[in-house]
Amino acid sequence: MAAGYVGILAVELHFPEAGSLKGKRRFVRSAKAQLVNRFGASVAEVAHHDLWQRAGLTVACVAREANEAERLLDEAERYLHGQEFELVRAARELVAVEAP
Repeated sequence: MAAGYVGILAVELHFPEAGSLKGKRRFVRSAKAQLVNRFGASVAEVAHHDLWQRAGLTVACVAREANEAERLLDEAERYLHGQEFELVRAARELVAVEAP
């Protein structure tokens, strides 16, 4: 019996309006804060640190039920699609955590 589920969403974002790393940071900080506030997710910037218009984020959500974790990932991905930047690529994984 699983003790819970971890949903992992890896995304690549493109910021066509960013003209500098400082401009990119504004978009990344906002996206990370919204993912944390709206979905209770943990978020890390994991790729493209030196590029002005790209970012790779990994988003993790924890839930008691698999369908709840999937729902959180769906909503997080839908949120990212609706922003002023582009969601270029998304991959997800659901991990069942076993009770000790």
